[in-house]
Amino acid sequence: MANSKWPAVVESDLPRGYVVTTSGRVSGVHEAGDVFKEAPFSDEERLAMDNVLTEATRATKVRFNVYIGDLGADPAAGADAIFPSTPEATRSVLIAVSPNDKAIEVRSGRDVADRANDRVCQLGVTAASSSFRQGQLIDGLVSAVRVMAAAIGR
Repeated sequence: MANSKWPAVVESDLPRGYVVTTSGRVSGVHEAGDVFKEAPFSDEERLAMDNVLTEATRATKVRFNVYIGDLGADPAAGADAIFPSTPEATRSVLIAVSPNDKAIEVRSGRDVADRANDRVCQLGVTAASSSFRQGQLIDGLVSAVRVMAAAIGR
């Protein structure tokens, strides 16, 4: 069984104002006037990412997931370890990016592997690469999801 260095989220351990959504994502709010200590992405970037993931999932009936973080010494193995724990893994696509290693890995679940095949995954990587080279992580991910969703179709 695959595992991850990330522990399972226990809803009762989350800070006040946070919840695990039905999709498995942790969503939280902060008190008015409080400033986030570390916000790696702007509100616009987070909104763009959320919108493209929602649109692609609705249009294709394939769940799109994005992971941004360290994938370890072997990014392919890291993506393989993370993928089974993503929401609806068997009918989803995972785009995993390790920015510090300049690595991008794409995985598709067994129920959608015929639609999200190697060619479609490569299209996503290619679409993301030019933005990544310019330091635009979110723009690259948005491009990858859009291109993959268009190639997958309904």
